Amino acid sequence: MADRSFLAWPFFDDRHRALAAAADRWAGEALDQELLGVQDVDRACRDLVARLGSDGWLEHCVPASHGGACDRLDVRSLCLVRETLARHAGLADFSFAMQGLGCGPISLFGTDGQKDRYLPSVREGKAIAAFALSEAKAGSDVAALATEARRNGNDWLLNGSKTWISNAGIADHYVVFARTGEAPGAKGLSAFIVDADAPGVAVTERFDLIAPHPLGTVTFTDCRLPADNLIGDPGEGFRIAMATLDVFRPTVGAAALGFARRAMDEALAHAQNRQLFGAPLAELQLTQGAIADMALDIDSSALLVYRAAWTKDASGGRVTREAALAKWAATEGAQRVIDRAVQLFGGLGIVSGMPVERLYREVRALRIYEGASEVQQVIVARQELARLVRQYGD
Repeated sequence: MADRSFLAWPFFDDRHRALAAAADRWAGEALDQELLGVQDVDRACRDLVARLGSDGWLEHCVPASHGGACDRLDVRSLCLVRETLARHAGLADFSFAMQGLGCGPISLFGTDGQKDRYLPSVREGKAIAAFALSEAKAGSDVAALATEARRNGNDWLLNGSKTWISNAGIADHYVVFARTGEAPGAKGLSAFIVDADAPGVAVTERFDLIAPHPLGTVTFTDCRLPADNLIGDPGEGFRIAMATLDVFRPTVGAAALGFARRAMDEALAHAQNRQLFGAPLAELQLTQGAIADMALDIDSSALLVYRAAWTKDASGGRVTREAALAKWAATEGAQRVIDRAVQLFGGLGIVSGMPVERLYREVRALRIYEGASEVQQVIVARQELARLVRQYGD
């Protein structure tokens, strides 16, 4: 049983505590056994999205105006659901998270018509969403995007390629960021909704991962987009992308936290039951030191994740610094926690199919996607330097 004492923190309302309990009950009944040894990942993700939709969990991925649980995206709810799903089954967390991220720009910046067209089917689990930002030569450096959209009469023609795209090949639509040229660098980007079956859209590559989920390259060749597929105004793409990541980066930290809590639970049970030198492994001081280090990483990560989520929910404004700190600390901390858990298991820890071995593979990508740890360091440093300039001038 994972520690739930953090739910008493003042970051949460009673509705959040009820949500966490309901999510844990649902995940325990629906997920734990069924996702062991998944062979067809695409089919598993489609089935998970459908179930998450039919059972109401995707209501947290869209605003109340289109059937969502809250008036606007509630980051604490997103984090609590992701933490719980990750603790039970990483692929379920992935399926939930991509529905939120993939339609996040529409939820936050879309027109009423765009929301009417796309959000209900995402909420119901009848359509799969994807967020297409990264390129082969423009991952961390978003301003270097080369995919281009140019006007053609009243439409846009989209050309280029996006890679490392989650849900590539199973998505029904992509939010694609492309260069439209209003200004150099980041100020010349725009965001578009692209239906997966539109002429000129092709999934040209799929990747095999250490923790399998749908990931690939999507190529656009003279893909014609109606004018009303533009999200916001031309040149607002970078702002839309970063504001969306402000919402979802803390949730990546929450998923990492779920992985870390599961690793802690597995390690504690093993340390109590494993006999070594005539006593439980848990009685060794080195084991206790490892457990204490794990607890420190988990609690400090939880504080940063839920501070960022609460700050976003309370203020409604940008939380770039808080989100970066939360994602950075929680993903790096989870890697340490899981590594210690594997070490405590000894040889069993690297046997394929063991929970800690699965967690070891699953957590690694979180330190890379939605901004690698090094990118979060740069963001935090720049925020601190900007604060200094604001206070004292040049």
